Amino acid sequence: MLLYIHNENPEPRKMNQIVNALKKGGVIIYPTDTVYGLGCDIYNSDAVEKLCRIKGVSPKHSNLSILCHDFSNLADFSTPIDNHVFRIMKKALPGPYTFILKANHNVPKIFHNKKKSVGIRIPDHNVPREIVRMLGNPIVTTSIHADDKILDYMTDPELIHEKYEKQVDIVVGSGFGGKIPSTIIDCSDGTFEVVREGAGNVDSLLT
Repeated sequence: MLLYIHNENPEPRKMNQIVNALKKGGVIIYPTDTVYGLGCDIYNSDAVEKLCRIKGVSPKHSNLSILCHDFSNLADFSTPIDNHVFRIMKKALPGPYTFILKANHNVPKIFHNKKKSVGIRIPDHNVPREIVRMLGNPIVTTSIHADDKILDYMTDPELIHEKYEKQVDIVVGSGFGGKIPSTIIDCSDGTFEVVREGAGNVDSLLT
């Protein structure tokens, strides 16, 4: 199903439809402030495994991230954050960044890599953050790649739906997506290491 939704003021009826699908173990594709993402409820292991099959990765060896609604939501899934790291995160979020933090016991084991860390996003986009707020807990977030040799990411929700309609429950359309993914910053050991340069400007965070 392709479900178009308003960017700034997501329609409650449509939002309920999306959240109910997630509660039933569904997998969705949704917009973010960067590229379109593939997601499900982090606490539904069957849904996470289905998502990994669609993505073509192993649950145990994938670097899945979680999408949170706000900082209080984020703090539920990471160990205490160093003050200097927290100040940088406050400047960056909501925004096009993924921060890798040390995971605490609330993060499902399926997310844990050898370092016991987890990538966390708070996007500057009302739709995914409202989905998380209404669901009551974070969702998985991983980007949708294109099969194109020139473009890395799919941007047109209609083309995304055409490709994934038999694999996911809902494609949430909210205009064309971006072509550049989030900037990934590893802060899991208290330092600041840029793993991937993306849509987020790193220099502006350090000044």
